[in-house]
Amino acid sequence: MKYGYFPGCSADSTARDMHTSTVAVAQALGIELIEPKGWTCCGATAGHQTDRFLSVALPAASLAKVKDDGLDMVVSCAACYNRMKVANHEIQQSDEMRRAVADALGRDYDGSVRVRHFLEVLLEDLGIDKVAALAKHSLGGLKVACYYGCLLVRPNEVTKFDDPENPTSLDRLVNALGGEGLEWPHKVECCGGGLSMSRTDVVVSLTDAILEMAKASGAQCVTVGCPMCQINLDMRQLDIRKQMGKSHDMPIVYITQLLGLCLGVPAQQLGLEKLMIPAGDIVKTIGSAA
Repeated sequence: MKYGYFPGCSADSTARDMHTSTVAVAQALGIELIEPKGWTCCGATAGHQTDRFLSVALPAASLAKVKDDGLDMVVSCAACYNRMKVANHEIQQSDEMRRAVADALGRDYDGSVRVRHFLEVLLEDLGIDKVAALAKHSLGGLKVACYYGCLLVRPNEVTKFDDPENPTSLDRLVNALGGEGLEWPHKVECCGGGLSMSRTDVVVSLTDAILEMAKASGAQCVTVGCPMCQINLDMRQLDIRKQMGKSHDMPIVYITQLLGLCLGVPAQQLGLEKLMIPAGDIVKTIGSAA
């Protein structure tokens, strides 16, 4: 199984743990990820908030490289995934946009590269039964609040990934690994990702509401597939404690980190030490269930 792999700009900085855990899990499952040479930033929040054309041209530059390799593009960052999907949609829907992008890139790109979140590959290509069969350890009944956020499943007409109001893909994988994906009402509530630096007061309020609901639902951890969500829900717990006097103490882990532990990947290869809220109890739970 071979795929083009877009790591995204945060892979070597704020989301290094997402990148390293994705690569480690892929290797453990026999999935080959190939970075397109010379890939560039997808534009993420800044691009699509300031310039519609730029928000399409930037992702298209990397998509065109993957098209040359004849591969699907796999993305582990939900923000990058969303921008890639939107770029394809815009190019396919508008001849004018396609011509403008072609002029900027110096070549035509038709929007045809299939963009997949890494979770999609696990569920649809490898198959949930095979993933579970390859697991060496169980989640041991770990109660997990699966958080999808805004970008993984919306807009539905573009991403076409899961139900935009009640997605279950993360939950199904958690359940297959021996955990319990909890029913909770905040799984697609916004964490304030794009406001992380400009309106931290709003972000603190939003993340507090999400974490409070996860805790009330009995969660031992929250699992995500987006670095923006992970940073907000993890790091802002320190601000919540300082400003509101609340201590949620809720580990926020990538789904690839949970899966990696189940596959027997050493914790140091999964970036768990990077978390602001330690996940030691989760590692112990999975270890004791071995």
